[in-house]
Amino acid sequence: MSIGKILNSLNKSWERDDVLLNIKNGLGADEIVNEFLAKNERQIKELNSLLRPEDIDLLNQVEQLSDCESKLINKIKNLNYLENKDNNETNEEEIWLSNRVPSNRITLFMINWSNKFVIIALITISAIALSKQAWA
Repeated sequence: MSIGKILNSLNKSWERDDVLLNIKNGLGADEIVNEFLAKNERQIKELNSLLRPEDIDLLNQVEQLSDCESKLINKIKNLNYLENKDNNETNEEEIWLSNRVPSNRITLFMINWSNKFVIIALITISAIALSKQAWA
């Protein structure tokens, strides 16, 4: 049997929908792989005997590609988790801050107007002091 025929046969045997269904049914990755190997042992041995060194290199590259895809999926999943967590924390902060509206208004007023108030007060005091000196 040729490599192409063996690969096509193995590909048909490894239906992604069936694998996903097995995962949903609680089977672990090792169990799924071992079951596949047991069902297709003869074809896998024949494929292994037909592989050349450059085919082994290609298999290693495909394995690295799968690892990269797995890491990408994990990062995306974690990013979504962190974004959801940040959104929940923001919502909790907004709820907590909305309960303190009066004190927040005073705080915002002080932050926005305190510097202006101090500058106006200093200018007024300076103007009064200068006018007293001018009249003396």
